[in-house]
Amino acid sequence: MTKTAIHFFFSLFMVSASTVVNAQPGKLTHEDSLNTVLDKYYKLNLKVFQANSQPEDIDIIFDLFTDDFEYIHPQYGGTYTRQDLYEGYQRNQKNGGYDGSVTDIKILNKIVGLNAIAVSKTFVTKKDGKAVEGEPQMTLFEFRDGKIARIYEYW
Repeated sequence: MTKTAIHFFFSLFMVSASTVVNAQPGKLTHEDSLNTVLDKYYKLNLKVFQANSQPEDIDIIFDLFTDDFEYIHPQYGGTYTRQDLYEGYQRNQKNGGYDGSVTDIKILNKIVGLNAIAVSKTFVTKKDGKAVEGEPQMTLFEFRDGKIARIYEYW
């Protein structure tokens, strides 16, 4: 093979390889899109849990939910509609229930499936000036059309 042919094939290979590499980062996978919504949900909740949160912060969380969203928490009373949960957030905020004691939500593990994510998490709180991790808790998120359709708490 001549030097010119080697350079030609090498150049062709490099152009092909760079096209493939450059095309991949811009494409979100199904898993990426679910994880993006989940990450937003937890970040927004952490913001609402702070003492200086505003009613608008709650509204932003609820933009992530479908219109027929359900929150299911058997330990705390069963099934809540989107409206029930929204009013609960507002009530907690108005009554000072969000006082900044929750400093982080630590994700311990996630399993991503088709339109669902099972999460093991713990709330990190301030106690006597120290960060304390709570007990691990399991939550299942179900998604539809890029939004959270149902949250089922298993704690």
